[in-house]
Amino acid sequence: MTGRAHTSQAAGEARATMPIRIVLADDHAVVRSGLRMLLDSEADFEVVAEASDVDGARRYVRGHHPRVLVLDLNMPGGSSLEAIPVLREEAPDTQIVVLTMQQEPAFAREALGAGALGYVLKEAADEELVEAVRRAAIGESYLNPRLGARIASEPPPGPPDDLSEREVDVLRLIALGHTNAEIAEQLYLSVRTVETHRSHIQQKLRLSTRAELVGYALERGLIAH
Repeated sequence: MTGRAHTSQAAGEARATMPIRIVLADDHAVVRSGLRMLLDSEADFEVVAEASDVDGARRYVRGHHPRVLVLDLNMPGGSSLEAIPVLREEAPDTQIVVLTMQQEPAFAREALGAGALGYVLKEAADEELVEAVRRAAIGESYLNPRLGARIASEPPPGPPDDLSEREVDVLRLIALGHTNAEIAEQLYLSVRTVETHRSHIQQKLRLSTRAELVGYALERGLIAH
């Protein structure tokens, strides 16, 4: 074996034996503590940092270059969903596993579509998070099986009048009387993003008042009378 070949083989073996470095992002300290105990119990895992908001998650990913980021879907400091493609661009070698209480298929589709490799429900974290992290570390996806079955059996209906799926979500909440801030909180978006969606909805539907939007939502069956 030549010196160059031996060096290449040694480097490959070193990478194979390196621990899977993880940044853990959740805004509840008690939850982070439990998750860290779960992850640290794996001999080949190393939690290198903990973040309590979206900005912290981005900062620690840039600083520590982890193999996997475990990201809570609902944290202060911005929208986790909107941060996923930004994180993937800033740190393409870091894979993202979303950990959330949100069981709606739309959120899973959006998170995975934005670039996350894993989607784990918090209620199943003890059974699923370790596997999801291991899969993400080698570039494989993981989706909570029960949620995956729902997505497979209930394909999303086509949105009306050229509205995107997210615009339909925003329209429904507008029609139900929620403020932009409340919609942002429920959909894990920024208020500015909700305002942009609202403007696009009004332009596409050529409607200007909330009463007109409510009438449209009722006619299309987006909300009940």
